[in-house]
Amino acid sequence: MIELQPGQEIDLVHADGTPLTRLRMGVGWDKERTAGFIGTGAPDIDLDASAVQFSGTQLFDLAFYNHLSTRDGSVVHLGDNKTGSGAGDDEAITVDLAKVYARVDTIVFLVSSYQGHTLEWINNAYCRVVAEGVEGPDGAETEIARLTLTAGVPETGVVLAKIVRDGDRWRLRAIGAGVRVTKPSDSVTALARFL
Repeated sequence: MIELQPGQEIDLVHADGTPLTRLRMGVGWDKERTAGFIGTGAPDIDLDASAVQFSGTQLFDLAFYNHLSTRDGSVVHLGDNKTGSGAGDDEAITVDLAKVYARVDTIVFLVSSYQGHTLEWINNAYCRVVAEGVEGPDGAETEIARLTLTAGVPETGVVLAKIVRDGDRWRLRAIGAGVRVTKPSDSVTALARFL
């Protein structure tokens, strides 16, 4: 597993160099216990993971809590977690790279606050990429890369990472940048600078 810093890239390939085909992007967060007015604590934070497909700079399709799968079936959101409670990934999105429509060259992953809270209300936020169906030597799933957000983000959303088509392969680029987005369907303009 590689701990990525914003701007770092990795090839999405197996150890032998063959392209990966199935990925899962998992995201997790906890609400910040000390946020909020004195004595009130922090509210439950409803963050939503989304995957937005682009062809060049044009929106192609997206998968999120209210539209669980892209039309080509290559990207599937596995369900909404409205509080960030529980261990492990709070939300996950699977990607079958072999099914991604040929015109799609970029898939951007982001998290946004449905209720408009800034992400200063959360801590322990991360996104991780897992190779689906590939077990490590210990029998556990193979985590390829992780991006951890160590500081709060003073925006309502954060662009976590993107995967970009590179011939017959894909590359993962860590981003970790804040954006003003509450609904994934309104994210296209905010994401333009990351394409």
